[in-house]
Amino acid sequence: MRIESDSDTVTASRNHLVFAYYVTGHGFGHATRVVEVVRHLINAGHDVHVVTGAPDYVFTSAVQSPRLFIRKVLLDCGAVQADALTVDRLASLEKYKETAVVPRESILATETEWLHSINADLVVSDVVPVACRAAADAGIRSVCVTNFSWDFIYAEYVMAAGIHHRSIVWQIAEDYSHCEFLIRLPGYCPMPAFRDVIDVPLVVRRLHKSRKEVREQLGIGEDVKLVIFNFGGQPAGWKLQEHYLPSGWLCLVCGASQDQELPPNFIKLAKDVYTPDIMTACDCMLGKIGYGTVSEALAYKLPFIFVRRDYFNEESFLRNMLEYYQGGVEMIRRDLLTGHWAPYLEHATTLRPCYDGSINGGEVAARILQDTAAGKNYVSDQQLSGPRRLRDAIVLGYQLQRAPGRDISIPEWYINAQSELGLRTSVGLKAGTALIQSSSTEEFEILHGDVQGLPDTMTFLKSLANLNAGHDSGKSVDVLQVRERKAAAKLFNWEEEIFMTRAPGRLDVMGGIADYSGSLVLQMPIREACHVAIQITHPSKQRLWKHALARQEAKGQGPTPVLQIVSYGSELSNRSPTFDMDLSDFMDGEKPISYAAAREYFAKDSSQKWAAYIAGTILVLMTELGVRFENGISMLVSSAVPEGKGVSSSASVEVASMSAIAAAHGIKISPRDLALLCQKVENHIVGAPCGVMDQMTSSCGEANKLLVMLCQPAEVLGLVDIPGHIRFWGIDSGIRHSVGGADYGSVRIGTFMGRKMIKTIAASMLPQSSNGDLHQSDLEDDGIELFEAESSLDYLCNLSPHRYEAVYAKMIPESVTGDAFLEKYADHCDSVTVIDPKQSYGVQAPARHPIYENFRVHTFKALLTSIVSDEQLSALGELLYQCHYSYSACGLGSDATDRLVQLVQEMHHAKKDKPEDGTLFGAKITGGGSGGTVCVLGRNSLKSSQQIIEIQKRYERATGYLPFVFEGSSPGAGKFGYLKIRRRTTKLNG
Repeated sequence: MRIESDSDTVTASRNHLVFAYYVTGHGFGHATRVVEVVRHLINAGHDVHVVTGAPDYVFTSAVQSPRLFIRKVLLDCGAVQADALTVDRLASLEKYKETAVVPRESILATETEWLHSINADLVVSDVVPVACRAAADAGIRSVCVTNFSWDFIYAEYVMAAGIHHRSIVWQIAEDYSHCEFLIRLPGYCPMPAFRDVIDVPLVVRRLHKSRKEVREQLGIGEDVKLVIFNFGGQPAGWKLQEHYLPSGWLCLVCGASQDQELPPNFIKLAKDVYTPDIMTACDCMLGKIGYGTVSEALAYKLPFIFVRRDYFNEESFLRNMLEYYQGGVEMIRRDLLTGHWAPYLEHATTLRPCYDGSINGGEVAARILQDTAAGKNYVSDQQLSGPRRLRDAIVLGYQLQRAPGRDISIPEWYINAQSELGLRTSVGLKAGTALIQSSSTEEFEILHGDVQGLPDTMTFLKSLANLNAGHDSGKSVDVLQVRERKAAAKLFNWEEEIFMTRAPGRLDVMGGIADYSGSLVLQMPIREACHVAIQITHPSKQRLWKHALARQEAKGQGPTPVLQIVSYGSELSNRSPTFDMDLSDFMDGEKPISYAAAREYFAKDSSQKWAAYIAGTILVLMTELGVRFENGISMLVSSAVPEGKGVSSSASVEVASMSAIAAAHGIKISPRDLALLCQKVENHIVGAPCGVMDQMTSSCGEANKLLVMLCQPAEVLGLVDIPGHIRFWGIDSGIRHSVGGADYGSVRIGTFMGRKMIKTIAASMLPQSSNGDLHQSDLEDDGIELFEAESSLDYLCNLSPHRYEAVYAKMIPESVTGDAFLEKYADHCDSVTVIDPKQSYGVQAPARHPIYENFRVHTFKALLTSIVSDEQLSALGELLYQCHYSYSACGLGSDATDRLVQLVQEMHHAKKDKPEDGTLFGAKITGGGSGGTVCVLGRNSLKSSQQIIEIQKRYERATGYLPFVFEGSSPGAGKFGYLKIRRRTTKLNG
C-alpha cells in the first residue's frame, strides 16, 4: 500500500502520545531522516525519545523542543568502515556481535524496563533489530521505518566471514518479525522478515534557505560552479589538490578535520552545517551513495557524481533509483583519488534529474505512526503475500548462497525485483550455433577456430550477438539494462575482427599445496570456464568511454593506446564492472614499470583490483617477452568459474586473458610457457603466492583427462585418461577460499622453513662439518651421497618418506617464531613470501605434508591404470582421505569441508551392509584449503550421482547452504585455441 499526502502538517491527536524512536549506528543518513519524522510528531504535540549514538546537534539543530529527549545508547553498529569507501565485512559482524549479541539478554532487560518507565505508546526503529524484540517483550507495538534491513546487508558479509556467523542474520530477521509492519522508503532492498509493508514518499529534510541566500552568505556569485564534496565525515586523510577542479569551480567540503589544509578553491564547511541548504546552492554533488544523499539529491534535483563503495548492499538499489531518474553518474575511484574530476563535473552539469514524486515522506510516516500509537490497525492492500515473501526470501537466499563473479542465469525478476520501479532485465542466455543470429538478424562469421560443440562458448557468442544487435539498433542505452552489458555494448567496433579465447577452472584431484614443493600433481580441467573477447584498434579509432577520452584530452598528447575492460558478473561481486587505463601507465621511461609498482597501482582502488588479473598479463608480456603495445585494447571478460571456491577462478581469467592478447597480437606462446607467464601475474602483480599447477591445468589440460605435472618447476609429463568406471565431482563447501589469505601463505612459509632446516641438518652430518654428533661409520651406513643431495635439496618432495622418518622427522620442531627462525637461518629462500618476525609458524606438519603427498600422488597415478575392482577404488579413496587429514594437520582444514568429507565417508562405509550400494570411495579438500571445494571420487554410475545429490541435501539441512556441484570436464586454453570472428554482412535465409 502506498500512502501520500498533500497536507503540510500532521493533525494533532486528541491524546498525548509517547514514542521511543531507535536509530541505528550506521552513519548520519538514518539520523537525518529520523529528524524529519520526529519533527512532525513533536509538532503534533507528542513526546519523542530518540535512542541513538549520533551527535546531539544532528537532532537539536532541526528540532528545538522540550518534547525531544535524546538518550545516548548504541544498540547496533551498522557497518564498520575500513575507509570512506570500503566496509570491513568481518569487523562489521564482529562489532555487531560485541554490541548486540553478547549483551543481548542485558539489552532486552534494560530496554524493556526503560520502555515501561517512559510509558511508551509505540516503538519505532530505523532500523535497530533488538528494538523490535524489546518492544514485544514489553508488550508494546513496534514499527520499522527504513529502506533496508540489516539481515540483507549482513548476508553478503557472512560469505566472507564463514557460516558460523550466519546465526547473526537469522537472529536479526527473527527480531524484525516482531515488528507490526514496515514503513518502506523508496530505493528499498528485499526485506522478507517483515509481515506487512506500507510505502511512503521520500523522506527528506526541508530547506531553510534559498540558493541565492546561501551563495550570498558564502560570498559566491552565480557565475561560479559549486560542487559539494560529501563522503560522510570520512575523507580527513585524503589530499585534495587545486588542480582537481576545472577553472571556474569551487568545492565545498563536508566533514573535513579541523587541521586539514585545503587548497584555495576548496572551502571547508562547518561540522554542523545544514547540508540540504548547501546542496540547493550547488551545481552537483560528489560523494558516496546513501539514503540521505540520494533522496535529497533527487528531491532538490541536484546531479550526483557517486563513487562506488565496497560491500554495502544497499548501494545498488539506491543507484538504480538515482540513475532511473537521470540524476547520477559514476566516477571511477582511481579518478577520484588522482584528481581526474573535470569530465565528471562537466557531465554532471548536463544531467537533468527528473524525479517529480512527493517528498513529504516524513509527514506521511509521522501520521501513520501517530495513528498506530493511538490504536489504529493498518492493513495494507498489498501485504507481503506468500508469493511476495517467497520472492524476497529467494533474493536473500541468492545473497547468502551466490558464487561471486559467476555469470549465472538468475531468475528474471531477481535482477531488480527489489526496486519499486519495476526494473526487469533478463540475463538468461540460450546456446546458439557456430553462426549466431542476433535479434537484429545480424550474425558473426567464424574466420578461425572451432567452438568444439561447447555450450558455454556458443552462449558467449550469443551474448556478443545480442550486444551487437543492441548497438546497431541505434537506440539509446536503457538505464534499466545491466550495467556491465551497457558498457560492453560500447566496447567494440562491430565492423572489425574480434578474437575470443576460453580457459577452464580446475579440480585439484591430487597434489594441491605440494606443487610449490615440487610434487607430482594430478589436475582435471572442469566444465566451467572463462571467456575473453578482445579487439585491437588504432588509438585514433578506439571507442573510448567519456572519462577515458577526457583524461586523454587533458594530457594534450593526442590519441594514445588505452586498455578498456568490461567484466561480467561484477554486479554479483561488489566490483566495478569496468576498468580502463592508459597503457603508458605501464611504462617508466623506456622500460616497463616494476611488478611491485604495478601491484601498488592496482591496490589503490579495491573495487577495481580485480583488473590486476587481466591487465597484469600485458605487463608480464612486456617485461618477460619485450612486447610493446601500440594499439588500443578492448576486452570483455565473462567467467563462469566461481570465485573463492578453490577451483582456480583467477588462473582461468589469467590464462584466457593472456591467450586472447597473444592471439590478437599474433604472439606465439606454447601452452606451458603461457601458464608460467600467468603464474608471474598472480605471484608478482596480484601478490598471491600460488604454485603453477592452476595455470598449467587451465592452459594445458584436456577434457576427461588428468594433467600429470611434475612441479620442478613445471614439467608436464602427459595426460592420463580418467578410466570409464571412475568419476570425479567437486562439492562447494560455501566457505570462501583465497590463496592470498594468511593461512595459505603461513603454511607455505612453514614448508620452506622445514626445507631449510632439513638442508641444514643434512649439511651438518657431512664429514667436513664441525658437528661431531655422528661418527664416520654412521655416515657410511647412511650414505654420504644422500646427505650431500639432501643438503642441497631444491624441492622438498625429492625427499622420500622413509628418509624423512628415519633421519629428520624428530628434528623438525612443531612450530617456530619468525624472529627465532631468521636469527638461526637468515632466510627461508622463497621469493614470493615474507616471514613476519612476530608470527609463529607451524613447521612440522607443513614440511611433512608435501613429502607424503608426492608419494600419494605417484601411488594414485599407478592405481588409476590397475585392474578394475572395488579394491582399486577403495585404495584411491584412501589416498584422498589421507590427503584431506594432512591438510587439516597443516591448519588448512575447515569445519565445512570436514563435514562434506564425513558425509562421503558415511556413504562409503554404508556398503559394508549393502555392497551393491557403495559407489563413493573417497574425498579431500582441494587447492589452497581453508574452505573451498571438496573433490569426491566414486564409481561412474547413476547411483553415485544420486548419492551426491543426497550429500547436497544433508549438507543443506545441517548448514542452511545448498552446495554447488562441479561435474564434467572441458578442454584447456591450448586445446581450444582461439576464435576469430567478424560480423557477417549477409542475412540468414529463412
